[in-house]
Amino acid sequence: MLPLVYHDDYSPPFPANHRFPMEKFRLLRDYLVDSGLVRDAELHRPESCPPDILALAHCPDYIERFAGGELAHEEQRRLGLPWSPALARRTVRAVGGSLLAAELALEHGMACHLAGGTHHAHYDQASGFCIFNDLAVVARYLLESGRAGRVLIYDCDVHQGDGTARLLENVPDAITVSLHCEKNFPARKARSDWDIGLPIGMGDADYLKVVNDSLGYLLALYQPDIVLYDGGVDVHRDDALGYLQLTDAGIAARDETVFGHCLERDIPVVGLIGGGYDKDRALLARRHGILHHSGARRGCVSRPGPYPAPVRTWPRCAPHCPACPGRTGRGGRSGSPPARRTAAAPRRRSAGPGRRTCCRS
Repeated sequence: MLPLVYHDDYSPPFPANHRFPMEKFRLLRDYLVDSGLVRDAELHRPESCPPDILALAHCPDYIERFAGGELAHEEQRRLGLPWSPALARRTVRAVGGSLLAAELALEHGMACHLAGGTHHAHYDQASGFCIFNDLAVVARYLLESGRAGRVLIYDCDVHQGDGTARLLENVPDAITVSLHCEKNFPARKARSDWDIGLPIGMGDADYLKVVNDSLGYLLALYQPDIVLYDGGVDVHRDDALGYLQLTDAGIAARDETVFGHCLERDIPVVGLIGGGYDKDRALLARRHGILHHSGARRGCVSRPGPYPAPVRTWPRCAPHCPACPGRTGRGGRSGSPPARRTAAAPRRRSAGPGRRTCCRS
């Protein structure tokens, strides 16, 4: 059975008709239970994320001020959510849920969270409904605890994962990939390792080709020990805050493609729900549930875990590559990881100031 992570704290009392659909987490749980995918008693309930683990990616002072409801007015405005003790509990519990989902994925090969993907949160400030960046926290925790030697974040939310990119820009073994609509929030983009900007109005067929081509290339290139997948449904043609034109069938194909690429390579994968803002909250919950049903379908045809972190070697560049000084990979071969860079597709582009290109791009 596909491990699923949820807690009742995820949908605290919230102002009616607020732009952020806080009730979607509870409605998603209800939908997955009613559809027969899981029983409530089978859901994994997480603990709250400890402050010292949050501090792997966030400022301790910011963590304390948020917990105590002491954010300044301007900080509160950037967040976009009304603070309450219940919201504070929900926030640290949800990061704990993403940590638990990662642990379950390492054990079983795959796991899905009924929340997560808060990719706009920065080191010492909230942004775009995101308070703590669970993607960055989980990546730092897995790397620093030795649970993984390399983490790849594959973010398919319609908005760029700007907070994740900035929090992990100096962490070479955390690979950030953002597949997003170029003309969308945030206005000022960060620099992920791979930014794949998509045009307004892109539909199922073109989008799925980009997913298939990019993920297949990047998994072979980086050989990560785990993938954190942000499966935001704000790419849907009816979403209130996105400008792409995917259908339900397109989202299901995307999710199954991502899971399939990972599982076929024996790479554990964590599914996080990301953004989704349809005003019909019940419909939105069903749309988010595509992720979990897709994961269950793919998991049924994949071999069971556990999935120990394999010994990896860096992809080797040609001997003349000036950007790649020698380095010994974990498998003992001399080689070098590909340099961090920005690209609109898996093809060579200029690295820009402070970045290096690699002859394998």
